[in-house]
Amino acid sequence: MDVWVSGSGAWMDTWVGGCEDRWRTCDRTAVAAPGPALAFAADRASHLAASPLRRIHLAASPLRRAHLAAHLGKALPQEEGSRSAAASAARSRLLASRTATMSASAVFILDVKGKPLISRNYKGDVPMTEIDHFMPLLMQREEEGVLAPLLSHGRVHFLWIKHSNLYLVATTLKNANASLVYSFLYKTVEVFCEYFKELEEESIRDNFVIVYELLDELMDFGFPQTTDSKILQEYITQQGNKLETGKSRVPPTVTNAVSWRSEGIKYKKNEVFIDVIESVNLLVNANGSVLLSEIVGTIKLKVFLSGMPELRLGLNDRVLFELTGRSKNKSVELEDVKFHQCVRLSRFDNDRTISFIPPDGDFELMSYRLSTQVKPLIWIESVIEKFSHSRVEIMVKAKGQFKKQSVANGVEISVPVPSDADSPRFKTSVGSAKYVPEKNVVIWSIKSFPGGKEYLMRAHFGLPSVETEEVEGRPPIGVKFEIPYFTVSGIQVRYMKIIEKSGYQALPWVRYITQSGDYQLRTS
Repeated sequence: MDVWVSGSGAWMDTWVGGCEDRWRTCDRTAVAAPGPALAFAADRASHLAASPLRRIHLAASPLRRAHLAAHLGKALPQEEGSRSAAASAARSRLLASRTATMSASAVFILDVKGKPLISRNYKGDVPMTEIDHFMPLLMQREEEGVLAPLLSHGRVHFLWIKHSNLYLVATTLKNANASLVYSFLYKTVEVFCEYFKELEEESIRDNFVIVYELLDELMDFGFPQTTDSKILQEYITQQGNKLETGKSRVPPTVTNAVSWRSEGIKYKKNEVFIDVIESVNLLVNANGSVLLSEIVGTIKLKVFLSGMPELRLGLNDRVLFELTGRSKNKSVELEDVKFHQCVRLSRFDNDRTISFIPPDGDFELMSYRLSTQVKPLIWIESVIEKFSHSRVEIMVKAKGQFKKQSVANGVEISVPVPSDADSPRFKTSVGSAKYVPEKNVVIWSIKSFPGGKEYLMRAHFGLPSVETEEVEGRPPIGVKFEIPYFTVSGIQVRYMKIIEKSGYQALPWVRYITQSGDYQLRTS
C-alpha cells in the first residue's frame, strides 16, 4: 500500500505486484499533518481493513502494515540517500494523471421512485444528501423534454443510467472523465448480473452484503479497480469470504501480469469456439428508400485451453491486405474497433495482428462497426386499408433478399394496428399470426424463411362505431431474424494459431451468424 499525506490534501492507493519496488523508487517522505489529511488517512485505513481483498493485501505484506503504521503515527524515516529528481518527477506525473482522470465521488443505486437502496461514498467530498435532488431534477427535465444522461445541481454533477427498475447514479464535483464513469456504471450492471442473474430491486435487497463487497472492489477512492466478474468470483462468493489467520493470500490473478487468467488451468480436450455475430441496423422510409444502414459486429470466444496459451487471430482485414500487398477484393474495412483488455494493442497497431492470452471461458474479444449500404435482407411491403367506423384490413408481403442456400430462422414481423381494433382474423401463407393487444401489434412468426422466397399475411380487424378524435401515428414495422452460416459484411476468420509451451494440439471452431438489430420499415 502506498499512502501519501500532506498539509494540502491526501491521496491513498492500493498497489499489488511490484509494491515494494515502488516504495524504493517513489517519494516516501510523509508529513504528519494534523487535521483533515490525517483523519482521511485513518478513515481510508479502516475502509481497507473492512474489505475482503484489502484485508488480504494488508495481511500478505508485513512491509505494507509497517508503512501504514508509520504514516498514521509519525513521518516515515528517510531511506539512506536523498530521493532523486526522477522519482520526484514521477510522483508529480502520477498525481497529475490521477487528477486528470478523476472519476466518481460516490455511487448510488436507487429504486424506480428515486429512493436510495444502497450507496458507497468513495471520497467524501460530496454530501450524501445531494442524491435527494436527483429525482426532482430528472422529472423536471422529462417534463421539459430535455432529459440528458448528465444532470447538475449547483456544483454537483449526476451521471446516471437506468437498468430495469433501478437507477445507477455516480456523483462528482470534478470535471470527471464522463466516458470512464459511464463505462464503470455499465460494467457494474454486468458484474451484478453475473452474480444475481437478474439485476432488479429485489436482487439488491436480497444481497446487500455481496453488493457492498462488490462496490468496495469495483472502485477505490473514485477510480475503477477490478471489474472482471471472473476474477471477483475468486474471492467474493455468494456465501461470503471467511478469512483464516495465517492462510490469507492475494488471489493469483490480481498480481499476475495477466490478471484476467489464472495459472494451472487444465483440460482433457483443448478447444476454442469462435462466434462471429453481425447485427444489421436498418431504417427504411415509406417510399422504400434506405435512411440508415449499418452493421455492428462482435467476435466472441469460448476458450477451453490448458496452461497460458497465446492466440493469434487472422481476419480478412483490408488494412492488413494493403500492408502485405494482397488483393483487396474479399477484404473488409473495419471501423470503430474495440478490443478486450487481453489484446496486445501495440502489436495490432504495428502489423494488424490480433495477439492475446485469452481469459478462460466465454468473453467478447472485439467489436466493430461498418457504415455501409446494406440491401434489406428481409423486405416488407404493406397495404393498410381503413374503412371508417367498421373495419381495417392489412396485407403484408415479406420477401427474403439473401442467398437461396441460406435460411433465416425465428423470423418475427411486428405489424402495428390501431389501438381500438378488435375481433382479429388472420390468414397466412406460412407460419402463424398472433394479436398482442397490449402492444397494439400483430406478430407474424415464421420458423424457417429460405432466401428468395415470398410469403403473404392478411389481417382483418373490426373498429368501434365511434371514432376517436385523436389522430394516431403509424409506428414502423419491426423485423427480427437470425441467419446462420452467413455474414453481411463478408468478414472471415482466416486462421487461429494457438501457441503453448507444452505444444499440445487444439481445435478452433468458427460459426457465423447474422441477426437483426434495430430493423424497421416505415409504413405509408
